Amino acid sequence: MTSVFFYGLFMDETLLKEKGFHPTKPILGHAEGYELKIGERATLVKSAGRRAYGAIMALSKEELGSLYGEPSVADYLPEDINVTTFKNESLKVVVYNMPLAKLTGQNRQYAQLLAKIAGEVGLPKEYIQEIEVFTK
Repeated sequence: MTSVFFYGLFMDETLLKEKGFHPTKPILGHAEGYELKIGERATLVKSAGRRAYGAIMALSKEELGSLYGEPSVADYLPEDINVTTFKNESLKVVVYNMPLAKLTGQNRQYAQLLAKIAGEVGLPKEYIQEIEVFTK
């Protein structure tokens, strides 16, 4: 099993289960020095002094291959990062990011859904407000 930091729609455990995957129970946390950017999809970019929130869940290597083999997320590449949980534990996990050069367009509906999911999983209100900026 591989622990993955999800920061986009895949933070939704139900969505992953509906796709036939078997994620572990989500652990909320943040990645220090990263910022969320939203175009047609979401990605994290390195940004000093910023913080990106999300959920850590473990999936099998086969499940990750299937999940990131989908055409809509095929440009995402794995990267090892450290995430601090809401219980202040530091965990080394994998995050899948799209290269910034491939982040194009604008998707208000995606941002609205992401803000909704972020609220449902319990991310900080201030962070949800940052996401909502992409809905305008």
